[in-house]
Amino acid sequence: MNFPVTELTDALLVSYRRHGGINHVDGANLPSRGVVVEIAKDLLRLLFPGFFDDKVVHSSELKAETALLMDSVGGRLEDEVCKSLSCFQCPDPAVADPRRAAFTLTTKFLRRLPAVRELLQTDVDAAFEGDPAARSREEIITAYPFIEAIAVQRLAHELQEAGVPLLPRMMTEWAHSRTGIDIHPGARIGTHFFIDHGTGTVIGETCVIGNRVKIFHGVTLGATSTSGGQALRGKKRHPTIEDNVTIYSGAVILGGETVIGAGSTIGGNVFLLQSVPPDSVVLNEEIKTRVMPKKNRLVPMDWQI
Repeated sequence: MNFPVTELTDALLVSYRRHGGINHVDGANLPSRGVVVEIAKDLLRLLFPGFFDDKVVHSSELKAETALLMDSVGGRLEDEVCKSLSCFQCPDPAVADPRRAAFTLTTKFLRRLPAVRELLQTDVDAAFEGDPAARSREEIITAYPFIEAIAVQRLAHELQEAGVPLLPRMMTEWAHSRTGIDIHPGARIGTHFFIDHGTGTVIGETCVIGNRVKIFHGVTLGATSTSGGQALRGKKRHPTIEDNVTIYSGAVILGGETVIGAGSTIGGNVFLLQSVPPDSVVLNEEIKTRVMPKKNRLVPMDWQI
């Protein structure tokens, strides 16, 4: 039997005319999701030589192999950045040519790869030092989903900081789909970061995380409300986590003015909407969260949550 192709097509065309807000017809060419994913995979190969390759990488061939891969990544990334700039606003209004701007931004981004590697070295170290189940750093890089998620986020953050639209979010959402870890490219994350297990962890766009922070699975660092919609764009909506904080599984910390003081520990399934002072322990007891210093002494009632 033959499908009624003409009838089905006409019905869909009516839908296209009626609901045009989800069409992209006769507009500028959008970045390719498939190409962006392949670029992200090759960037991981540049960041971790030998770990994401299908063959052994020999030191004698490292320069030539890296140069070939760098050239390939650069050309493809420039094309996708150009598409993004053509669809959206160029970050530099003085540059009228999206292709020229794309070349400049791509070159600037690729020059940042050594700095990204330096940060990722601290993340790998934090994971190894913070997980007694880890047998080696090689195991962490090849087997821990967190490494892939934070590597892609740190790359995407560089692109976002440079003003490249759309591509950073495409990259982090790809990592999210692979790892179950959702880190917005806008989040600012310090050194020696580690998410143990990781599944279900969400870190929002305006979140600021200090150095040596450890987070477990199912943690949400989010906004108190998104009902304001686009009016909230650009405002600090997500919490600040200071240095040397540990946040256990299932904790929910919300709000742009919420600050978790340095050296604090947030217990599992805690729900926080306000700041806690440094060196606090926050526990969820009898469905009521209470804050106390690490010397097991209750603080004044003003600090009760």
